Amino acid sequence: MNGVSFSHTAIVSCGTLSLEVHHLQKTGFLNARQIFYTTPGLHENSRELEKQLRRAVKRARTISDKVIVIYGATFCYVNAHEPGRTMDRMIGEQGGPAVRRIQATHCIDMLASQEERNSIAQEMAQGKKIWWMTPGWIKFRRHMFKGWDRGLANENFPRHTGGAIVLDPLGYVTLYMARHPESFLEYSDWMGIPIMPYTITLDRFKALLGNEAAALSGPA
Repeated sequence: MNGVSFSHTAIVSCGTLSLEVHHLQKTGFLNARQIFYTTPGLHENSRELEKQLRRAVKRARTISDKVIVIYGATFCYVNAHEPGRTMDRMIGEQGGPAVRRIQATHCIDMLASQEERNSIAQEMAQGKKIWWMTPGWIKFRRHMFKGWDRGLANENFPRHTGGAIVLDPLGYVTLYMARHPESFLEYSDWMGIPIMPYTITLDRFKALLGNEAAALSGPA
């Protein structure tokens, strides 16, 4: 989006996407007043996610009344004890319409739409079921699968017969494979499926962020 500015906003982001967010900040696209991160992988711990998200939004609102939250809706927050408590409901409690969430279901969807993922799955795995990841799922593996043992891994990953695909707009996975080949192979072995990087752009992510900045535009 040409001319989009985030200078009137603060950002709260899941740490899983910190690589992409930092890149957008470094390249001048994401000129937010300040960016706050929660710990990667908190989709595994809804109570801690809510605690950290509340704290981060509160801090962000001391910087700006307008806050963009980089968290998905459907898969990032599941409260088994209170199923009706959704991500949007929780965020709405933090500041009403001045606190807006990026419109995507999860971090994967922020980088590639369902239609795009279907096309990639067809290209890379003949349409077989894919376990999708972002570069953060490689860098922050210990957070993403905290508490998982090989038994749990065996229950979940092998059913994804098309393997794991990392949507990589930064070239991070290729560099990681070159620098840490044994670690990368061990990760794939633990999952029991191949891990394949797939190069994409950050165009969708930028557009989704731009939509929220536009909705919040106006004097701080």
